[in-house]
Amino acid sequence: MVWQPEADEIEQRRAITAAMGGDEAVGRHHAKGELTARERLDRLLDERTFREYGGLSGSAEYDDDGKLKSFLPSNSVIGVGKLNGRDIVVGAEDATIRGGASDGGGGAKMGQLDALSIQLRLPQVRLQESAGGSVRTNRAAHSGRAVGLSTGGDFGPYTNLLGQVPVVAAAMGPTAGLPAARMALAHFSVMVKDAAVVFAGGPPVVERALGQRLTKEELGGWEIHLKSGLIDNLADDEDDALRQIGRFLGYLPSNAWELPPRVETDDDPQRRDEALLSLIPRERQRTYDPRKIIACTADHDSFFELSPMFGRALITGFARFDGYPTGVLLSNPNWLGGSIDSDTANKLMRFVDLCDSFHVPMVSFEDDPGYMVGLQAEIDGTLRHGIRAMAAVKQATVPWMLFIVRKAYGVAAGTHHNGMGPTYAWPSGEWGSIPPEGGVAAAYRREIEASPDPEARRQELEEMYIADRNPFLRAESYGLHDLIDPRETRPIVTEWVARVQGALRTELGPKYRMMRP
Repeated sequence: MVWQPEADEIEQRRAITAAMGGDEAVGRHHAKGELTARERLDRLLDERTFREYGGLSGSAEYDDDGKLKSFLPSNSVIGVGKLNGRDIVVGAEDATIRGGASDGGGGAKMGQLDALSIQLRLPQVRLQESAGGSVRTNRAAHSGRAVGLSTGGDFGPYTNLLGQVPVVAAAMGPTAGLPAARMALAHFSVMVKDAAVVFAGGPPVVERALGQRLTKEELGGWEIHLKSGLIDNLADDEDDALRQIGRFLGYLPSNAWELPPRVETDDDPQRRDEALLSLIPRERQRTYDPRKIIACTADHDSFFELSPMFGRALITGFARFDGYPTGVLLSNPNWLGGSIDSDTANKLMRFVDLCDSFHVPMVSFEDDPGYMVGLQAEIDGTLRHGIRAMAAVKQATVPWMLFIVRKAYGVAAGTHHNGMGPTYAWPSGEWGSIPPEGGVAAAYRREIEASPDPEARRQELEEMYIADRNPFLRAESYGLHDLIDPRETRPIVTEWVARVQGALRTELGPKYRMMRP
């Protein structure tokens, strides 16, 4: 029993660490209806799989005899555990100690997650609730009392992490400064409704710098960031956030050296859904629900949408076809007519990078009249954002197939396919350099104005050019791989996704062009 005193002290310190900020601080946290950092990890991970790293880190005081007098744990918990049977690297900020502020020692530990993920090639999950940095950090540094002092986070060596392993960030409570920046440095970000706020600098900082008096919610609440694009998804509560994390990671491999995991399904790969035949209206100005396309073609209940409130002209998410994870793009004619604006372009670029990084084949359902036009579109730099998105699409090497379900016009039409797979069209499909309506107005302006009945002449010209968009004419000239009955879509996709798995196995490893945050 030579080392029994030290073993006893280890257990003593572990007990103090497990108590986090103490009963009073934990009670205040629970009174707000929130879980603590350790409770969040318990609910996220498979039972009894968490192995903590740095559990005894913190600030200690000793008496004159060198005996432990008091101990304050660092305000973060990190380690490795299993989520749905798969290993992940995970960290949670402990807001019961100094609000999770970085100068409480937690910042240094959370900074180790990147190194762990790179070393182990495991997905990373951050459960965030932190006040970020503090002026106290600077004062502590000068007095020699700083714990895990950081100057703002060394992102340089680890930005390539996004091209190597899946990264998830969840705002479980107030998240500011460096932790807020980490929300952007992730493949998937989620925040808890009415509990989390996210901002670079909080209301006191904003008021002092800009004279703007705002509440936390007005500055960085969910209604702000689901539209800003910083946050992908909203969670109704903490358990919902943890469920979404598990579901997101389920579509991806553990790292770029592996393929995404297939799951067994009882959904017939040859299923033909009759609703597809009447989904697209014959009247060209009528819209429809594009999400019904994926409901009718993908495995039942397998669609997981990302960023539904940002870049709404394009719907992005993961689905499964015969159990294989697949990235899905659907034009949304109910928002800007499906035109790509600057937000949509940025959403598209990020999603394409994600799928390409982790070898997830892609399927597009296109109904795009072109890049958004008008004064605001020009002010927003839509063309530059749109071309950057197109560059991401063309740089992607992942297998990709396209279905033209309605419109595919102009330069923007090329942002729905990287050319690494087949192009199909439904009978409702039409494509060209410019939609007939706008094209006729531009090319025949003088003729229309000089006509005795300008409106009748305009309609006559439009109908003539619309007739020229007959998809059978394009099929005859081999302008696409095939013109199909919409009900054939699921059998075609499931067959193709299974076939490209062999090609995907030859592309394993990080791509030469890493993920752009």
